[in-house]
Amino acid sequence: MYNELPAKEQQQVENALLHDAELAASCADLLLAQRALNGLSRTPSQRTTDALLQYSRTFLRKE
Repeated sequence: MYNELPAKEQQQVENALLHDAELAASCADLLLAQRALNGLSRTPSQRTTDALLQYSRTFLRKE
């Protein structure tokens, strides 16, 4: 899925996918999930950041 295998092992996986329909379907599902997850926002919204900062200020010591 991430093209991390050495060439020989990648070829073996590709061969297995060609000959095992269930494995190929599982791989396709994983690739779709990977694409969906890659499209998600990885940073909090400004509203969330502001709320966290405001909450953290409640722990500051008042002397």
